[in-house]
Amino acid sequence: MDKPSKPEVDLAASCACGAISVSVRGRILAMLLCSCLDCQKATGTGHSAVALAAPATVTITGETRSFVRPADSGALFTRRFCPTCGTPIAGSSSRAPEAIMLPVGLFGADTEWFVPNQLIFARSHHDWDAMAEGLPRYIRYRDSGEI
Repeated sequence: MDKPSKPEVDLAASCACGAISVSVRGRILAMLLCSCLDCQKATGTGHSAVALAAPATVTITGETRSFVRPADSGALFTRRFCPTCGTPIAGSSSRAPEAIMLPVGLFGADTEWFVPNQLIFARSHHDWDAMAEGLPRYIRYRDSGEI
């Protein structure tokens, strides 16, 4: 049986030092990989693995710090992280206020539900960062019509 493209999840995670907890209870809106230069800097590798969820389904407890920067789209992108250990916690874009972006690695071994269906910002993808063959790749965002 194929995994659903928008699975229902009940997840809990914490940052590396345990000061921040994250829970997600509800439907995942999208699952993707992103090779934008900002994600490469944030992860220290060639891409980020991201699940999008409705803000109402996500609970974050503990004090986070934020970094806001202009994105390629012209929107403001905010990354939230633990001020003690630096663990990435969540991201959000003024372009998509109906979604919170969660780094999938935050959930450790509890990620069998994650099946990315696209790579965005393929224009800055590195050949050394292996991706699944056949994964749709978009130069920027999927809705831009660029393939």
